[in-house]
Amino acid sequence: QVQLVESGGGLVQAGGSLRLSCTTSGSFVSIGDMGWYRQPPGKQRELVASISSGGKTNYADSVKGRFTISRDNAENIVYLQMDNTKPEDTAIYYCNAMIRRYSRPSYNEFWGQGTQVTVSS
Repeated sequence: QVQLVESGGGLVQAGGSLRLSCTTSGSFVSIGDMGWYRQPPGKQRELVASISSGGKTNYADSVKGRFTISRDNAENIVYLQMDNTKPEDTAIYYCNAMIRRYSRPSYNEFWGQGTQVTVSS
């Protein structure tokens, strides 16, 4: 059974930093693209950043230059370093990964349970 578990959320003052982590556990063949999404209160879930297995990154315009996504392929962990945070970054942050399990021909999408990030002004 594959699981994604986020950690590192919490309360931070505007301008401060947080580091989110997402650990993948269970039995699987490989992990493809990984990413972080967020859902602000009353709004739809949106992509924050993604990273391929080879390290190619993609960022939402709203976080470019402030957030950094990275991954540790040996430990199956993806990180989101959040710097110079703003109140509009307040949201539930979700980890996402494309994972190929044993006896499955293709990659399937998995989600973490989410972690709350609150940025106070």
